[in-house]
Amino acid sequence: MAMAPQPIDQADGRGLRAWLAAPVPSSPFQARMQQLSLKWWRLRANPAAMFGLAVIVLIVLVALFAPLVATHDIYAQDLTNRLQRPSGTHWFGTDELGRDIFSRLVFGARITLYIAMLTAVIAAPLGLIVGTTSGYLGGWVDTVLMRIVDIFLAFPSLVLALAFVAA
Repeated sequence: MAMAPQPIDQADGRGLRAWLAAPVPSSPFQARMQQLSLKWWRLRANPAAMFGLAVIVLIVLVALFAPLVATHDIYAQDLTNRLQRPSGTHWFGTDELGRDIFSRLVFGARITLYIAMLTAVIAAPLGLIVGTTSGYLGGWVDTVLMRIVDIFLAFPSLVLALAFVAA
């Protein structure tokens, strides 16, 4: 007879930490949570990974709250204040049209995150389709598809992006 899984807060009467540290998990859910907990502690032990995570979280938060973080209108031109150096009113200075660079950078983070997510959403299914087709059909189709993939991987992504933009 199988044991019913215990609620997290009542496992052995000791709480979450004891539940996660149990030598033998009582359910598949507990086993998965133990794995996730171990991965989190390994991530926390790596200072470089934590710094990278903090930077990514900061960029995402700034992008989400861009209207609150930005100090000026990103489209407003002020030709009398063009090419100003960084100051208290313009944290990163102004460009040749007098627009605030910090505000434009903050709103640019939104576009950057949108493009990154769109790329991931498009590239993963496309790679899955190409790989599945190549593996299933095999033969000359596999050879042709893999050579096309090799061509894309041979060029640095920046050069490839410039070629697509120029075409």
